[in-house]
Amino acid sequence: MNSSLAATFGLVDNARALTGNGTAQRVYDSLRQRIITLELPPESTLSRTDLSDTYDVSQTPIREAMQRLKQDGLVRIYPQSKTVVTRIDVPQIYEAHFLRVALETEVVRRLAEKCEPSTLTRARSIIKMQEAVADDPGQLAIFQELDELFHQTLFAGLGPSGLHELVRERSGHLERVRRLHLPEQGKILNILEGHRRIIDAIAAQNPDEAIAAIRDHLSRTVARVEDLRREFPDYFV
Repeated sequence: MNSSLAATFGLVDNARALTGNGTAQRVYDSLRQRIITLELPPESTLSRTDLSDTYDVSQTPIREAMQRLKQDGLVRIYPQSKTVVTRIDVPQIYEAHFLRVALETEVVRRLAEKCEPSTLTRARSIIKMQEAVADDPGQLAIFQELDELFHQTLFAGLGPSGLHELVRERSGHLERVRRLHLPEQGKILNILEGHRRIIDAIAAQNPDEAIAAIRDHLSRTVARVEDLRREFPDYFV
């Protein structure tokens, strides 16, 4: 995620703030964003030399960033040869979805029971930012980034923890299939409607409605996985 956006809302995960080299973190964040938005599609070859030039850094932080992307399942490293962006792995999509549903239903339940007004204010501000770019096809990457920021805001509403970072690390394949789904007619409006419904339920202190809203919101893309797989066969394993 764009660190400046997260910082604007006071949402720099503790787990990320504590992870190693700041330069490597910057490179990792940028490369991950380029991969999940499909700027770097599956089977793209990543050259350490070229990336060193692009980011104006030595190969050490590039190597560290690559190792983290490998742990996330987003790249495959061939020693002494090349690094390639992986194809989208369907079992990992379902695994990430299971994790997100399990954690985020509990997050919104707790927020509906007790939520600071500042959390609602941040979440509604993000929704307004999404609305501002919703009609511009050239801003899909920004819209997707704001979507991640919205969910990070919910996690942060419970206080400092590494839970959002855990979800983020496991969601690379899910985020890529979401990017494939975004241009579909009505998808962006559905996302905005889902965000509003979640926040309205939390504000109304209605845990059951908050849980129903987050479950519905998180299920839309997963329900379309097989259709997207048939439409973009070269992107999937």
